[in-house]
Amino acid sequence: MDHNPEFLNLVNGIKGAVTECSIEDYLLWKSEHKTMVLVDVREDGEWSNGHAPQAIHLGKGVIERDIETAYPNKDVCLVLYCGGGFRSAMAADSIQKMGYSNVTSMDGGFRRWLELGLEVQMP
Repeated sequence: MDHNPEFLNLVNGIKGAVTECSIEDYLLWKSEHKTMVLVDVREDGEWSNGHAPQAIHLGKGVIERDIETAYPNKDVCLVLYCGGGFRSAMAADSIQKMGYSNVTSMDGGFRRWLELGLEVQMP
């Protein structure tokens, strides 16, 4: 997908302020039994077409509104993903500003997940 230049400038500025991981990093942490929550921040329709196993859905449009109810402990380890890594970086930046201290954005997102041939769960 081609993105507009100002959107890319915005995201690139945000990416410098958030921690990012690769899917391989996430899979390693999972194999090491690291306690974390995988959060899909994509739109409802994207979620309905399949998502990473064990992910919870808090779309980018509502995550700031609902995160404190879902995870009141602001030290919880949250790994966010979207389609490619842009919306998850933006969501990570927002919830960090709300006091969450252990937030990571998954670079490559669900498109990379699919490219790697990883398991997909249907709702």
